[in-house]
Amino acid sequence: MIELNHVTFRYKGISEGGVYDLSLKIRKGEVILLCGASGCGKTTAARLINGLIPHYYKGELTGNVTVNGRDIAQTELYDLAGVVGTVFQNPRSQFFAIDTDGEMTFGAENIGMPPKEILARKNTVASEMQIEKLLDRSIFGLSGGEKQIIACAGINVLSPDIIVLDEPSSNLDCEAIGKLRGIIAQWKSQGKTIVIAEHRLYFLRELADRMLILENGRITKELNAAEIQALTAADTEKLGIRPITSPPILYSPHNSDMKNDVLTLENFRFTYKDGKHGINIPKLELPLNRIIAITGHNGAGKSTLARNICGLERKCKGIMKLNGKSLKAKDRLKCCYMIMQDVNHQLFTESVRDEVMLSMTDKSLREEQKAQKADAILAQLDLTEYADKHPMALSGGQKQRTAIASGIASSKPILIFDEPTSGLDLAHMNQVAEQLKRLRDIGKTVFVVTHDTELILACCDEMIRLENGNVEEICSLAHDEA
Repeated sequence: MIELNHVTFRYKGISEGGVYDLSLKIRKGEVILLCGASGCGKTTAARLINGLIPHYYKGELTGNVTVNGRDIAQTELYDLAGVVGTVFQNPRSQFFAIDTDGEMTFGAENIGMPPKEILARKNTVASEMQIEKLLDRSIFGLSGGEKQIIACAGINVLSPDIIVLDEPSSNLDCEAIGKLRGIIAQWKSQGKTIVIAEHRLYFLRELADRMLILENGRITKELNAAEIQALTAADTEKLGIRPITSPPILYSPHNSDMKNDVLTLENFRFTYKDGKHGINIPKLELPLNRIIAITGHNGAGKSTLARNICGLERKCKGIMKLNGKSLKAKDRLKCCYMIMQDVNHQLFTESVRDEVMLSMTDKSLREEQKAQKADAILAQLDLTEYADKHPMALSGGQKQRTAIASGIASSKPILIFDEPTSGLDLAHMNQVAEQLKRLRDIGKTVFVVTHDTELILACCDEMIRLENGNVEEICSLAHDEA
């Protein structure tokens, strides 16, 4: 079905990344899980299978890749469209339509499928995935997780024989991950061949036939299904990958009787133009100098709440108080720094070092002092070797860490991170957790919009759960020191 024969690929103009003398055979109907640290070669292997290498990403390629008997290097991308379907880590990069229905049907239309069949498939997929509420919606009004679900739905409508998923769970909540697992299980039962590059592993524990662990572009370990299911927490930590099971979050009732050092939201409301989505928070009191997780289903209002706390939405109604002092939107902008879910929107400069220095607002610092401070932060996040590189030349995980470094460099008292560990491996997730704790320990208040249970367990003190724009639960987290 799929064969990589002594394949080496180096990206043009980039010294790191790629794969080296990679040989791999994937049989029809197998579910293959590609694991390893960021930059290990997982995404490159996926791009070799779906033809993006060498037809889109340029570089030096030796060896050969065959898919369904076709030499990938000699087959045009449009000829592969009906054979290999792909869901990318950032679904925005694969969208062509401006509405959800159009996006779900685009791939099938592109290969000339009959209109009646396309419509029937779309309706069936929406029902099976329980996403009827996402139909007839603007792509631009969806949350990151909802966009990922629509990308998966589009592949489901197309129904190719081979499906490549690159970090498909990175922006999904637990319920959506459960749906994704069900979709993959259904594909597997249909005999489809599935290749998944992932950091978050627990939902694939009983689906993967083989796990391939890559390091520096090479396969260093291969596990079969029985070996995957037998992995312990100690095993996965030793292998440098995330746990194969999801540990529970322990919590206690939130203490609402706070007298000092409090951030208060009163009658905090915001509604989008559709009149249906937004947030409605009559009153919420949160302690300062804490790491506060904002959780909830995709589309629950998490990112909306973060944007309104920052003062990015002018039409937000209500009052935000910091230690009893009311802050207008412009005041919130001065005291809050937000790292967005899609970091491509906030990378502006010509180098990673300059990107970090740009966020430094302390006018007493000279340029050389700013550079020294930036380099120290980059070292803490394993970004030193990329200091002089253009941010847009980095991998998704490296861009994420660059944006996090910018937030750390900011002198603002409230920092908001929107899915900061999306696409990060175990080691870098733990690094981010340690940086968030350091920020808290020097007096910062840190909000973390996240679905990442492992990050919450690693560093968060409080947790807010939103549903339909309302605060459904707020609790203090208990950390098991054992």
